[in-house]
Formats: sequence, C-alpha cells, structure tokens
Amino acid sequence: MTDPISDMLTRIRNAVRARHPRVEIPHSNMKLAIASILKAEGYVAGVASVEKGKFKSIRVTLRYDDEGTPILSGIQMVSKPGRRIYAGSGEIPPVMGGLGVSIVSTPKGVLSGRDARKAGVGGEIVCNVW
Repeated sequence: MTDPISDMLTRIRNAVRARHPRVEIPHSNMKLAIASILKAEGYVAGVASVEKGKFKSIRVTLRYDDEGTPILSGIQMVSKPGRRIYAGSGEIPPVMGGLGVSIVSTPKGVLSGRDARKAGVGGEIVCNVW
C-alpha cells in the first residue's frame, strides 16, 4: 500500500456512503491522531483502539442525524505521496468558508487547521473534512 492515510479516508468515505454504523482501519499513530481530531470536531461518534490477536486496529463509530443523514458529508486528501502540500500558520486555508476543518501534521503533532493557526505552527496539510 503506497498511501495508508488515503486508504483510511477512503474506508471512512465508503462506510458513510453505505450507511454503516462503524468502520475498522489498520492501526497507526498517525491514523489514530486523525481519527481523534474527527471525533473532537464532531464528525464521528467514537474512536477506539481494538486488538485482534497480534494486530491492532482503529474502530471508528460514524455519526448520523435523526433522519439518517451522515454528519460527515465530505473528506478529501490534500497532500499525496507524489505531491506534498505544506503551509505556514497564516497560510492554512479555510475549508468550505470555515464550515469544514483541515487536518495538519505539524511539529507539535497532528492538529486541526484552527488549532495550528492558534498555536502559530504550519506543516503538511493532510486532508480537508466538511
């Protein structure tokens, strides 16, 4: 697999479109940090680290409103293996006019775009969520 982060986002996107209650993703610390940001921003209901035998995975519980419409309507990879996108703290673009959130990998860890601007750090823009 050349891009595990993109695989994670695709699994989440496909599970939301198929209206699944949860999705399991192979574990890595970066994926866990991204999933935790999605939970903190309110796009997913829960994130848990699960161990099956000697393999670890991340269980992401998806969130829907009362009518069954998913809260997470879009998730898009920005930085790709062939083209990395970096931005300074003042250059992190707003997503959907401020309605979405960008996830940034910074020297202080993986942060939401809003938190990275507040901390005054830039980094690699991993993905946008709305």
